[in-house]
Amino acid sequence: MIKTWTLFIILLLFPAFIFSQQQSNRLISKKDSLMPGMSTSIPFTLENNSAESKTYDISVATSSPSINPILAKGEFQMAPYETSVYLVPLRVGAETGQGTYSVTLNITDRNGISFAKSSKITVSGNSSLLVTALNTPEFVRAGETIRASFLLKNNGNITEKLVLGSKNAIVDNESSLVLAPNESTIITIHKVTSPELAQNEFQNLNLSVRSKNNPKENQDVYASTQVISVKPTENDIYHRLPVAVSLSFIGMQNLGVYNDGFQGEIYGKGTLDKDNKNQIEFRAVTHNPVELNTFTQYEEYFVNYKRDNFFLHLGDKTYSSSYLTEFARYGRGAEIRYDFNKVSFGGFYNHPRFFRDIKDEFNMYSTFKIRKESEISVGYLYKTPGKEEVRYGDVKLDSDAHLPYAKGKFKVSKNINLSGELAYSTTQKTDGTAYLFQADAVFKKLNGSLMYMRASPDFAGYFTNTNTFNGNIYYTITKKISVFANYMQDAKNFQRDTLLLAAPYRKYFQYGVQYRYLPSGFVIFNNGYQAYKDRLEPKQFDYYERYFKVSINQQIGVFQINLDGQLGKTDNYLTGFRGNSSFYSANLSFQKFRTSFNIFGSYAISSRYQLKNQKNLYYGARIFSRFSDKTSLSIFYQNNYMPEEYFKDRNLFELLFHQQLFPGNELDLSGRYSLQRGEIGNKDFIFSMRYTWRPNVPVQKTAEYTSLSGNISNLGIKKTEGIRLMLGSYLSITDKDGNYMFKNVIPDNYFLEIDRSTTEINDIPTQTFPAALSLINKENTFNFGLTTASNVQGHVKFLETGEKDQPDFGQLTAGKDKKKRESIIVEATNNDQTYRKICFIGEDFDFTYLRPGDWTVKVYRNGLDKRYKISTDRFQFTLQPAEIKKLSINVVKQQIEIKYQQESLKVGYNDIKKKK
Repeated sequence: MIKTWTLFIILLLFPAFIFSQQQSNRLISKKDSLMPGMSTSIPFTLENNSAESKTYDISVATSSPSINPILAKGEFQMAPYETSVYLVPLRVGAETGQGTYSVTLNITDRNGISFAKSSKITVSGNSSLLVTALNTPEFVRAGETIRASFLLKNNGNITEKLVLGSKNAIVDNESSLVLAPNESTIITIHKVTSPELAQNEFQNLNLSVRSKNNPKENQDVYASTQVISVKPTENDIYHRLPVAVSLSFIGMQNLGVYNDGFQGEIYGKGTLDKDNKNQIEFRAVTHNPVELNTFTQYEEYFVNYKRDNFFLHLGDKTYSSSYLTEFARYGRGAEIRYDFNKVSFGGFYNHPRFFRDIKDEFNMYSTFKIRKESEISVGYLYKTPGKEEVRYGDVKLDSDAHLPYAKGKFKVSKNINLSGELAYSTTQKTDGTAYLFQADAVFKKLNGSLMYMRASPDFAGYFTNTNTFNGNIYYTITKKISVFANYMQDAKNFQRDTLLLAAPYRKYFQYGVQYRYLPSGFVIFNNGYQAYKDRLEPKQFDYYERYFKVSINQQIGVFQINLDGQLGKTDNYLTGFRGNSSFYSANLSFQKFRTSFNIFGSYAISSRYQLKNQKNLYYGARIFSRFSDKTSLSIFYQNNYMPEEYFKDRNLFELLFHQQLFPGNELDLSGRYSLQRGEIGNKDFIFSMRYTWRPNVPVQKTAEYTSLSGNISNLGIKKTEGIRLMLGSYLSITDKDGNYMFKNVIPDNYFLEIDRSTTEINDIPTQTFPAALSLINKENTFNFGLTTASNVQGHVKFLETGEKDQPDFGQLTAGKDKKKRESIIVEATNNDQTYRKICFIGEDFDFTYLRPGDWTVKVYRNGLDKRYKISTDRFQFTLQPAEIKKLSINVVKQQIEIKYQQESLKVGYNDIKKKK
């Protein structure tokens, strides 16, 4: 009796204790990684600690309407002292957001006593973005705007923060976008095409979608449209050679004497056949009417021809056999070369024009390729002296000179290149030798090169009785710090053309460090010495100088700034005194309004020249403006130049104007105040006016003109007369019977277009337009018809059916804004065209201006809730002219079939006690 009352009190006062026993680990369900759209079962452990059998009424509730129990109510029986597990099957809706939810099991026994047990479940986050191209025009005309639309939908269950962009178009929407779960939006982009497009081409529009919180969902989608040129380049039935013909009027005030005159030029370079195998270049420049300088052209005539492995040059050029024997000699002659697989043979004859010491020279050589970038050459040069007695330095050339030589270049590794030359000369009285060695190395952090050349006193080549050594090294210590060293020694005796004056003899060595303190700026510290000696008479300078130099280069916005400062000690060998030399310079450059500006200046206190502590100020500016693609203007001014530069022509003031009058015709005007080479203070004035005509000379006929004709059939429209058709830049208008004709058309690929302003608004061709045509035959025919366009109209309807305890569609969408409503995609397609639309349930849709014929309408879910299905997702029909086809798309709720197990399933467990 006492046991019975004790059990009754426990059941009455502590009912929850019966159902709150700790659950075995073996029965714990995986509740922390549920995904939206899946089903699962949640176990609850139940214990009947009484001595009587119990029957319980059980109901299930969840904390979210999107998480629904498959069996919301049930009955459960338990024997005395029984422990069992009750499984609650759940369906997690696809729209369920990420988070933690509760499932509550409400338990009521037949005595009316109610209890509840809860369990937590976690729905994981699912990131899933869908980006699909909706509508993109198949064709647009050049100058029109390409507009493309894309469907962007968040198929996941977390809110996405997105950034929209495009590599080649403009996004019409805001660049930042927040998309809730199951929310979709339409993104549109556009791109303006150039009306100057020379030929038809495909253009791709890009939409980039970047997720801030889920980079793995970043997507790039492309849409392609063909752009039809409205100003196509006139293709030619001839292969043409580019040629420039010019006439210049030149005037010059030279040392107080004025001369002027005309100078003509013709220049051409290109190929003689459409396969580009026969390459040719030619030039003819008539006599210069004024004194020759750097800013005027000298009389010149040449032509060269190349085909496959054969090369031929006739006329003027700078001929060269090798660095030691004849480095550069301008003259009139001929050169020939033929390349076999690994061996080349060639030679030239040259009559120097600006070096009277040599009358004629002949050269022949052969080159052997060892590897792709390694070769050895051997050759022979023969020189005949001029009528006057000639001396190469201390060598008296009183007879013909013979110079055999050998040279080579070798790629030792991918980082190191070696090259060199050996040469020997002999005359009737003297023999001489010369050799050259050069090496280059390029590594990741280390770059360097060196060159050494020596010619004996009796060598009769380009150099004689001289040696030179040049070398430099550059090493990157870190990303910001680099060190370098340079050494250079000029050759003293070389046989230059008399047309040019010799640059000063230089010998210098410098070393320093570069520090990049900012990505846009760096500073260089130099230390070293330099020696400069004038080669001309009377000498203007001859000095040796030790110096320290600092250079700063800084980019500030659009401005590029360069500052230099140099301090040095100078030994002046020309005057015999010593003194200090300092130089300071600044350079400022920037670009604005299609114009580049460069302003520079320097100040020097020097002991290099005739006076000690001589002060010099140099300044100037250059402005170059491109007003348009056809017009440009350049202005340059500099007040003076350093004496080290007086061996060359120097501009003090320059004005250059270029104008394209119309295609192929140009006008150039120029005016200059200059110091000629060798002059210190006498200024000369030069002006010229140049007219250039650029004809493309036909050299080979590549095709014959074609024609296109056809007829437009009348398939129930008002008329086919007066319809304008466009084929590239060609136009044609139909006659009263609908016939059209294009004559003298250049063979090519074209698009045939209809000017719809000349047809009725609902007239539609029986074929896809613009129509792609390839005109390759002499005569081409293309017929088509015009009929009346058809339409498709429809409605998307929701039909309620199935489970009563499930919320209907109206309840599902109630309280949500319009952009979160369920929608589908409707696609209409035939063999050539495809149209898509997003349609919301309960609304109408239509497709207008459709070509009569066979059409297929497909319906896509577009993320439609899984509880609903589309009754018919495919329609096939044939549209008649002017027909309006009616469609009804039904969305219905799917019925859920639940199968019950005939026998009860009990899950239990036994405790196993360990024996001690």
